[in-house]
Amino acid sequence: MAYIYKSNGEVIETSPKNKKYFSLKELKEIVGGYIEILDLDDAYMVVNEEGKLLNLPLNLSATRIYQHFTRVGDCIVGDVLICDKFQIR
Repeated sequence: MAYIYKSNGEVIETSPKNKKYFSLKELKEIVGGYIEILDLDDAYMVVNEEGKLLNLPLNLSATRIYQHFTRVGDCIVGDVLICDKFQIR
């Protein structure tokens, strides 16, 4: 399972176009730019690498998830993808 957590609070279930793993192009389209992958134990969170530089809006849902798994007080901005690790190569 994979979910897009939009900065407006909307959560969208999604899957890779090829039904196996997300392509780089798909990941870049979801986050709106260059990607950064954050490790959440059994899952990955894919964020826009330049999100803070671009002043993307705060994503409260993704921030809460990130802080829960990492115990780091940082915030997440912009739209993100959370997916199983096997869905990214």
